[in-house]
Amino acid sequence: MTHTLELGIPGLRLTAGDHVCAFYRGAGERDEILIPYLRTGLLTGDKCICVVDAVDPREVLAALGSETEVDEWISDTQLELRASTEAYLRSGRFCTEEMLEFWENFVGPAVTGRFRFARSVGEMTWALRQVPGVEELVGYESELNRFLPRYPQVILCLYDLERFGGEIIIDVVKTHPRILLGGMVVDNPNYLEPDEFLAVRSRSVPVNTHRSAG
Repeated sequence: MTHTLELGIPGLRLTAGDHVCAFYRGAGERDEILIPYLRTGLLTGDKCICVVDAVDPREVLAALGSETEVDEWISDTQLELRASTEAYLRSGRFCTEEMLEFWENFVGPAVTGRFRFARSVGEMTWALRQVPGVEELVGYESELNRFLPRYPQVILCLYDLERFGGEIIIDVVKTHPRILLGGMVVDNPNYLEPDEFLAVRSRSVPVNTHRSAG
C-alpha cells in the first residue's frame, strides 16, 4: 500500500518518494508552507530534517510549538534543524556528493531505526550567493531523485519566486516530479528523469541562479 501523509496544508497530501518544488513569494508564504509541514510531521512521529537560509533557525523553533514541545523533539532527535552553512555550505562551498551524504547520514539511520518515515525540507536561497560549487545546484536537484526511492521519505525544496530568476526556475521545474504552487500540489509534466535531464543539460549553457533584473 502506498504511504501518503498530510502536507500540513488542509486538503494537501504527499506520497512516499515525493520530491516537491515549493514555490512561494516572500517570508510569510514560506512560513505558511514550512511550519505546518514540519509541525504535522513532528506530531505524527516522522523524523524531520530542516535546513533554512533566509530565516534564523531559532525563529523556526519558536514558530513550531511551545518550548517544552520543541525541547522534547530535539532531545529525542526527532527534529534536526540546521542553517545552510551547516548543510549545503558546510565545507565553505556547495558539493553535490557532500549534500547527498548529509541527507543519507540523517535519513538512513532514522528510518532504519525507530522512525517509520522522514520528511526533509531545504530553503534554497543560499544558491543566490556567489559561492563555489553553486553551479551544481540543478544537477544536485536531479540527483536527489535517485536518492528518494531508497527510503520512506519526502523532500520539499523551497524556492522564493521573488528572488530566483526565470532561467533557474525553468531548470528547477525539470528536476522535480511534483510542484507546490498556489495551495496545490500537482504532478509536473515537464519533469525529466536524472539521466535524461543531465544529458540535456550537458548540451546547454549553464544558467544563472541570480535574481532577474527588475
